[in-house]
Amino acid sequence: MIAQIEERVLYSPEEYLAMEVESEIRHEYIDGEIVPMAGAMPNHNRITLNIGSELRSAFKGKSFEVFVADQRLWIPASQIYTYPDVVVVAGELQLQEGRQDTIVNPLVIVEVLSESTQGYDRGNKFAAYRTIPSFQEYVLVNQYSVQVEHYTKTAPKKWEFQEYDAETETIGFPTLNVEILLADIYEKVTFESVAGVPAEPL
Repeated sequence: MIAQIEERVLYSPEEYLAMEVESEIRHEYIDGEIVPMAGAMPNHNRITLNIGSELRSAFKGKSFEVFVADQRLWIPASQIYTYPDVVVVAGELQLQEGRQDTIVNPLVIVEVLSESTQGYDRGNKFAAYRTIPSFQEYVLVNQYSVQVEHYTKTAPKKWEFQEYDAETETIGFPTLNVEILLADIYEKVTFESVAGVPAEPL
């Protein structure tokens, strides 16, 4: 069980890590604050696993590695520890100094949007990710409808945006030389109809 978190405002990174390794649930650390991560809905998990599986299959024989959900990432410029839904690393893993469980060199990050986190994922979290020198591509996937937002770094402080909203479209990852069909991203994902009745899985 996690040690009882005292009623106070800020914690040091060291205090957070000491509690996190003993915790049965995951927490983000945001500039001194410890924030519990809510459990994911089935669609969220389906999309995350679909993308991770597609990438892992594409990476056979290549110098890329993909991690899904539980890989902790440290963003030193923003003092944030977080767990991206999907993260791709090129070449050798770079770990936070003194740690064996926290990476610092993501190339591509994918976040599956939820109603409670989409503002943060598009705003402050994306801004924090952009401070990471190795970070080149950011993908935001809507779990409530077919919609994918893709940001690609084209120059220092310059990002190109592309949106996808049809199952027949293919998203290309230029830094990975990989393409994924949206129908594969949304495989077995079920959306609710206007009347609240689940629609057929894609």
